[in-house]
Amino acid sequence: MSKVKLQDIAIKAGVSMMTVSRVMNNDPKVGAKTREKVSRIANEMQYKPNIAARHLATSKSYFIGLVCEYASSSYVNKFLVGGLRKCRTSGYHVVLDETAGDREKALDIIKNLIEVTKVDGLILLPPISNMPEVVDLLSNANVGFVRIAPDINLSASHYICMDDYQAAFDVTEQLIKSGHTRIAHIIGSPNQGVSRLRYQGYLDALRSNQKMMPPEYIEQGYFTYKSGLDAAKRLLELPNKPDAIFAANDEMAAAVVSVAHMKHLDVPQDVSIVGFDDTELATTIWPNISTVTQPIKEMAELAIDILTTSKADKTLKASNMRHVLDYRLQLRDSSKNIVKIT
Repeated sequence: MSKVKLQDIAIKAGVSMMTVSRVMNNDPKVGAKTREKVSRIANEMQYKPNIAARHLATSKSYFIGLVCEYASSSYVNKFLVGGLRKCRTSGYHVVLDETAGDREKALDIIKNLIEVTKVDGLILLPPISNMPEVVDLLSNANVGFVRIAPDINLSASHYICMDDYQAAFDVTEQLIKSGHTRIAHIIGSPNQGVSRLRYQGYLDALRSNQKMMPPEYIEQGYFTYKSGLDAAKRLLELPNKPDAIFAANDEMAAAVVSVAHMKHLDVPQDVSIVGFDDTELATTIWPNISTVTQPIKEMAELAIDILTTSKADKTLKASNMRHVLDYRLQLRDSSKNIVKIT
């Protein structure tokens, strides 16, 4: 079977080769109706772009860099899947790299992605998105970048987030309304702004409902399964155990479930457990974890869209740089008596 060319698509769509080329390169000058028609026909004909030829013709690499701290996390995996699927429809490819918690390595990786791989744009996941030296480096480079959930230099780039504070407030308030009186919290990694927002939401929900928890009900975690295990062991060995534990992500919540099983506690009758993010892990253990559904895949798709279209224009006003996506509470078997947030 001969390889499909732009000319073949143009003939079938009844448009010029220039129009097809513009659609393939995400040129905003093409109307939505024409773009949809050309894209549909290209998919039907199983058109595969020649990356090398596209690079020569447009001076683009068609690579988007994705930089994270640890590539093995459930959050990163879900984000990567969303990015890959979006890139598949726009002719781009994702290049993933991890810093393993090394700040100097983060700078070297980003420099390499810009200078050697020559990416057309970069997506920075937390905590990389919150590193001032990384923001400074990219602000001086001729490459667009999108940050996920930062809390510094918010006018420096496009950034995508959700209302972590309000989501945590809602979760805690729902636990209170469902009759829980001893609600503990495992805080996320201290190097991420979302950890502070989720912790503050938890505290403010308690205050708003005239509730006070002893200091031993607050445990520091690091968004890892192991840190969740350590925190859960301390919480569930207290003389007056919590009857609900809200962990700042699903990996730590899953660890709490494991510790509860080890201690022969019934989940949720003895202790309700709620996580955050709604990663695949939340539905691969028993009982399935109640959690906040963070729109991770949608964040990835939007980040790719921003970087591959004219939306990445750095001259946009700061008010247009902020993109806040919705969340929802996903109720499952790890918590009892919780009513849906309205």
